Amino acid sequence: MSTLRDRQRTRRTLVMAGLAAALSLLAVAAHLGGGAPVATSARTGEPVFPGFVAQRAEASAIRITLADETYMLVATGEGWRLDSRGGYPVRQDRLAELATGLESLVWDTPRTDDPDKLGRIGLGDPRESGTGALLEVIGPDGEIAAALITGRKGEFIYARRPDETLAFRVIGNLPPLYSSEAWLDLGFLDIHEDAVSAVRLTDSEGESLFITREVGSSGRAFQPAPPYQNYRLTSRLAVTGPALALTRFLPIGVKPEAALRTRAVGRHITQTHDGLEVDVRAYREADGFFITMRAIEAGEGATRGAAINERATGWAFELTPTDWADYTPRVSTIVRPPG
Repeated sequence: MSTLRDRQRTRRTLVMAGLAAALSLLAVAAHLGGGAPVATSARTGEPVFPGFVAQRAEASAIRITLADETYMLVATGEGWRLDSRGGYPVRQDRLAELATGLESLVWDTPRTDDPDKLGRIGLGDPRESGTGALLEVIGPDGEIAAALITGRKGEFIYARRPDETLAFRVIGNLPPLYSSEAWLDLGFLDIHEDAVSAVRLTDSEGESLFITREVGSSGRAFQPAPPYQNYRLTSRLAVTGPALALTRFLPIGVKPEAALRTRAVGRHITQTHDGLEVDVRAYREADGFFITMRAIEAGEGATRGAAINERATGWAFELTPTDWADYTPRVSTIVRPPG
């Protein structure tokens, strides 16, 4: 009797487990597929943008519309630029990833044709505050040559045509489109901590300081140099941040230097052991904290200096308040005069 009851209990447990699994699968299908499955489409396996190679060659711009932002990548005689940042150059690797992605993107399986469920897979119309990203390729005469609303959910990319509610999962890859700042090519400065030999500071009160260190010494080895050799450091930590500020150059935005509306409140000059010198001016603007920079070509640093100037001339780079503070310390917070 006990064995029979055990068998019945086991059978009931298996039935309940199977029922629970079936309900879970139905819930997932309803969540992603809008309830009833959408019939297989003849579009499955076809390229999303047939003939994109020709469209790419003639494109004058690519416009990205989000619920809270619209930005445009514009083709110019000097390469592709971001219009919302005064025409600053865009990252070539990301642009190539976008072009390759659009060229190779393929329709996979239909997911839903229910307008109320498009937002769940990131395909809500951004022009109506939806969750998707509307991508439009602009032709040479300003016409829309190709358009797509795309979005992500988990590891998958979904897409639909802007004038349709039928949504597909697509095969391929696209770079993230949800931030114009991610397109900015700001990684042009690479100065290692070990390369910095000296820094000259001038603060907002006109006080100056020159600090140096020997080759191979640590970031805390900077000491006041003539004519400040008799000054005493307030602490080792106080000098490290300003001394190595340029090695941590991580801008969060950019605007044309001509758009600056204030005067410089500090000057920070970094010198390297191989002869490169970078002159930074700091500005406290109503819309953020900015610096400009100019590299002085000297010795073995001439090639790098020219490359820096090519990317930095005419631009003001926005920093976080914390990073900007390393370019603008009061000299009195770093050293004390003798006596």
